[in-house]
Amino acid sequence: RIRDLDLTLSPVLDYARDLFMFSFYTRGMAFVDMAYLKKKDLQNGVLSYRRQKTGQQLFIKWEKPMQEIVDKYDTSGTPYLLPIIRDMDTDARKQYKNAAHLVNDKLKRIGQQLGLVIPLTSYVARHAWASIAKSKNIPISTISEAMGHDSENTTRIYLASLDTSIVDKANSLILKSL
Repeated sequence: RIRDLDLTLSPVLDYARDLFMFSFYTRGMAFVDMAYLKKKDLQNGVLSYRRQKTGQQLFIKWEKPMQEIVDKYDTSGTPYLLPIIRDMDTDARKQYKNAAHLVNDKLKRIGQQLGLVIPLTSYVARHAWASIAKSKNIPISTISEAMGHDSENTTRIYLASLDTSIVDKANSLILKSL
């Protein structure tokens, strides 16, 4: 529903959605990592980058929907792949922080427009990717590697925090039986 929403009349919402989808397409890439992606990080159909949080090197096969988003925006005059850090004469970290704030604000509006029960943020793309991967019975080891976690234990904790619905259903059954 987020991907297919017609936002042609609101370029700033369209931009926020595009960055959300790019994150999702790249296995839930963190916004900070997206901000610092450089054009040279994409070679021979593989996007490679180092996670800001852990320093871990990740490699992602470049897919068509990623290219479609990159093609939508003019980043000539910058070494960056995405239009997050745009002005080479202004502090990059400040630009990334401002963009993250703007995108999250606009994503919340998109979420409200769609009637989502949780606030939509750039981090939700990461949660969604992990949850969908788990629901498709992708092994924890694969999800862990895809997300750049230091260990499978981190991934288990992460996934447990995402999906309490099974436990909630069990609790409901117990309470209803009283």
